[in-house]
Amino acid sequence: MIIGSKVILRAKRLADAQDDYAWQTDPELAQLDAVPLLTTSFSQYLSDYTSELHYPSLIRHRFAIETLGGKHIGNCAYYGVNEAKGEAELGIMIGNRDCWDKGYGADAVGALLDHIFRRTNLKRIHLKTLDSNIRAQKCFQKCGFTLCGHLVKDGFSFVLMEIYRRQWQERQASPSETA
Repeated sequence: MIIGSKVILRAKRLADAQDDYAWQTDPELAQLDAVPLLTTSFSQYLSDYTSELHYPSLIRHRFAIETLGGKHIGNCAYYGVNEAKGEAELGIMIGNRDCWDKGYGADAVGALLDHIFRRTNLKRIHLKTLDSNIRAQKCFQKCGFTLCGHLVKDGFSFVLMEIYRRQWQERQASPSETA
């Protein structure tokens, strides 16, 4: 369990499947995540979900995002872990629209970065987000990510961002910058 000031990041569990399915079958959320809309039945989804819980990936670390009150509002992960390069990719989705623009995403990203840089040997975390997703870009900048490029893939245009352990450590030493 990873505790932030507004959220708790915890291991995924079977009880999350219903929310996750609803979010992955939501056209607006799929568009924001630049992924195809999920079209499988819930029973098939649940079967695959159960399998993932029982046989987790060694290069993908997934977390549920809960409010401090225990409400599941989204998910985050770091994945594509490359120990040799010392890097991984970060992803986040706040699926509960009532929690948008309230600081939950930034707190989750900050808590996850804190966990990664304190508990692993990873030196660089990178991500991609849609050019049009200004809300996400502002969140990531608030957390210390900087622009490092652009990518066009599968018809989508992305902004690439990154943060290095050294940058994160400097931000921790100067808390006034993170406010």
